[in-house]
Amino acid sequence: MKVSHHRAPLLPHPEAAHSAFAAFLRHPLPAFPSLTPQRLLFALALLVCVSPLGSPPLALLLGLVVALVIGNPFQAQSRRLTGKLLQWSVIGLGFSMNAHAAVQAGQQGILFTIASIAGTLTLGYFVGRWLKLDPKTSHLIASGTAICGGSAIAAVGPVLKANESQMSVALGAVFILNAIALFVFPQLGHALHMSQTQFGLWCAIAIHDTSSVVGAASHYGDQALQIATTVKLARALWIIPVALGTAFLFKTPGAKVKLPYFILGFIGAMLLNTYVPALQPVAPLAVKLAKIGLTLTLFLIGAGLSAQVLRSVGVRPFVQAVLLWLTISAASLYAILHTVS
Repeated sequence: MKVSHHRAPLLPHPEAAHSAFAAFLRHPLPAFPSLTPQRLLFALALLVCVSPLGSPPLALLLGLVVALVIGNPFQAQSRRLTGKLLQWSVIGLGFSMNAHAAVQAGQQGILFTIASIAGTLTLGYFVGRWLKLDPKTSHLIASGTAICGGSAIAAVGPVLKANESQMSVALGAVFILNAIALFVFPQLGHALHMSQTQFGLWCAIAIHDTSSVVGAASHYGDQALQIATTVKLARALWIIPVALGTAFLFKTPGAKVKLPYFILGFIGAMLLNTYVPALQPVAPLAVKLAKIGLTLTLFLIGAGLSAQVLRSVGVRPFVQAVLLWLTISAASLYAILHTVS
C-alpha cells in the first residue's frame, strides 16, 4: 500500500507578502481607459447625434469637427464598427419598404444604372491615363464613383491586389466627396424643385456611398429615401460583374470577389414588411433604430477623415475623383429632369 506524502505549503516571507499587499492597494481593480477630455468630447458629440437634435448632416459635421480639431480617440474601433453598423442599418431600413414599390423603383433606375456605371468606368480609364495616375488607384476611384463608394473599393481592391496606399488614396477621395454631397445635394434638390422620385434617383446614381445616399435622401423625404435606398442597393450588386471584369482586365489569378451579402438581409426585411402583416407593429421601431444607426455611421465616417487622410489623397487622384463625380452628377441630373416626373 502506497502512502502519499503531502508537503505543507510554504508561507510567504513577511516582506514579500507586504509588498504584494501594497501593490494590490495601488491597483485594486483592472485598469480601465481613462476619461480624457478628448474622449469626453467624442462621447458628447456622439450623444448629440442620437438625441432629437441629431440628423445625418449634423452627425457628419460633428464627426469632421472631432477628426480635425481634437482627433478621433477611437480610430481603430471606429473603423471596425462603421461597416457593420451601416449594414445593419440598411437591413433595418428594409422594414420601411414595400416590395412592389421597390421593384417599380428598381425598374425605373436600371437604365440609368447601366449607362452611368459603364460611362463612369470608361471615363475613369481615360482621365486616369491623362493624369498619369497609377492604374490601380485610378481604377479604384472609378469603381467607387461608378457603383457604391467605399464598398466597391473594398471589394475591387483585393481583386486588383492593391496595396494599402492605393486603397487609402481611393477611399479618402471618395469619402471627402461623400461629405460634400451630403450637404450640397438636398440644397440643390430644393433649389431645382425636384420631386421625391427625381431626387431619390439622383442620389442613388450620383452620390458614392450608401451611407451618404441614405442620409441625403432621408433629409429630403420618405419617398426619396425609399427610392434612393432601393436603387442604390440594386446598383451595389454590380460589384460582382465589375470585380470579375477587373480580374480579367488586370489578369489577376485566383482573385476572390467579396459579395455584399447584407443586401440579401435588406431584401428579406422588405419582403417580411410586405407579406407578414403581424410584423407591421414592430417595423417602425426597426426603422427608427436603423436611422439612428445610420446617423452614428455618418458620425464615425466623419471622425475618420483626419488631416492625415486628407493629405494622403494627393492632387491628381482628387482631380480624377472630382471630374468623375461632377460628370456623373451633371449628366444624371440632366437626364432625370428631362425623363422622370
